[in-house]
Amino acid sequence: MPIAPRALAAVGEAVQDVTVSSPFASWAATADAVRSTAKKLEKMAALARYLGTLEDDDLAIAARLFAGGPFPRADQRVLAAGWSALVDAILERSGASPDDIGAAYRRHADLGDVAADLIATPPRDARALTLRDLAAAFDGIAATKGANAKRALLRALLARATGGEARYLVKIVGGDMRIGLREGLLEDAVARSFGREREAVARANMLSGDVGEAAVRAKHDTLAAAVFAHFAPVGMMLATPVLELAEVAKRFAPPYFVEDKFDGVRAQAHKAGDRVELYSRTLDRVTERFPELLAPLRAIPGSFVLDAEILSFRGDRAVPFTEFQTRLGRKTVSADLLAQLPATLVAFDVLERDGDPLMERPLSQRSLVLRGLPLAGPLRTPDLRVIDSTGGELVAALEREFAASRSRGNEGLMVKDPRSRYRPGRRGMEWLKVKRALRTLDVVVTAVEWGHGKRRGVLSDYTFAVRDEHGRLRHIGKAYSGLTDREIADLTEHFLARTVEDRGHARVVEPDTVIEVAFDRIQASDRHDSGLAMRFPRIVRLRPDKPVAEIDTLATAREIAKREEAP
Repeated sequence: MPIAPRALAAVGEAVQDVTVSSPFASWAATADAVRSTAKKLEKMAALARYLGTLEDDDLAIAARLFAGGPFPRADQRVLAAGWSALVDAILERSGASPDDIGAAYRRHADLGDVAADLIATPPRDARALTLRDLAAAFDGIAATKGANAKRALLRALLARATGGEARYLVKIVGGDMRIGLREGLLEDAVARSFGREREAVARANMLSGDVGEAAVRAKHDTLAAAVFAHFAPVGMMLATPVLELAEVAKRFAPPYFVEDKFDGVRAQAHKAGDRVELYSRTLDRVTERFPELLAPLRAIPGSFVLDAEILSFRGDRAVPFTEFQTRLGRKTVSADLLAQLPATLVAFDVLERDGDPLMERPLSQRSLVLRGLPLAGPLRTPDLRVIDSTGGELVAALEREFAASRSRGNEGLMVKDPRSRYRPGRRGMEWLKVKRALRTLDVVVTAVEWGHGKRRGVLSDYTFAVRDEHGRLRHIGKAYSGLTDREIADLTEHFLARTVEDRGHARVVEPDTVIEVAFDRIQASDRHDSGLAMRFPRIVRLRPDKPVAEIDTLATAREIAKREEAP
């Protein structure tokens, strides 16, 4: 298990006893510096300067907060304090009205920035918030049962915060920092602050599931002593989409590992002793949602961590995701649903085996370990093909594989570099995904409108956005077709509960719903603040399995538009 912050005081030699904690205001000022620049070196320098001033306990807390959460990745506790609780706390602290909240949200589209905008008076409680105060408050909120009790703790916390501090308290509690800081850059800053190798910091963070522990180890030069922590889900390696098969050869040299791209739910399976856990791509525990997978996983001797896709098959053909998604979001699954849509786990990578972390080994070696596992029943590996061609022969081979994958009911192809290491939470050019010929983007809904005709009385028109390079949401289109009446009814209830501003015919909503949208083309337009607009957008499906942090970027949309303009 990860080392507790106080226990880490003994990691280094001659560690000083600490009695004074760092004020949260200094952390917030550093976060301001990070969000104010798009230059990675400037972000890293600001972080490194600040982290180097901290004692052990504060260093661990600060690093975790910069990673975007109140707790280490290895800690499965949640605050479970929702949007409405945050809004109530902001209203009480600021003295603003719900209309003021709505107007501020129109300006910022970020509840943390709304808090900073509306909170103009100094806190009534003169005691400055410290990092340890914040950590203790998060411990208390997570341990508290009942919405009203959690709200009271949130209000008390915000009562001690300035407007600038409130910005980040709300962002952390809401789970969406949006300051243009990825964990890899935070690892770089930790390494720079203490004069360590960046790869050593990343390795310690990856193994322990706690960037705070990694930061303290970096300070005391004990990074090499980090050990693998089971049941601390690792950020999943992401693939880069390619628009044309000819692009594959531009990304890396042959040979190429080629597998079907399954249209299911990304999952990570951990097993040690008799314990088995499943985690979603958002790193949430989802073990009980797939009970039929637990005994087969438990039957495999030894320990392991698998990267996988969970879906259902009828014979050898995959069940469409739109049908399988009826199993998502259920804490318990009925016997009828288990019989109708039994889950299969398709393991395509292995990250640990019998205490041996494998992420730094090349995919070719990990693949041999994976295929040596005695998988049976609803557990399987994808068929792996190796293509060693170049030029036109490569494109022709990929076209054949793509067509064959689609005929099996799958999305397309995964093309991987057999030399690649596993890079948690990162999207690079070593894994490529070739999906359906119809182009799509994953976007987040930001506003909804009441429908007309047969859809009168439901919220059926959705405005959506992508992320820019600073993490801000930029609108790119609006769609109203593609969902079933049941899905629209469920979303209407969802959006009514998450309305930020009611404009009568339309509502600004909390940006927490990811959808996949297809389009004919993307072109320049002054209709949206992205500077782009989709032509004939239509909703392909809901993506409850995908976090908002992984929606497509404005850069991807611009690249598609650029290709459309090419002669």
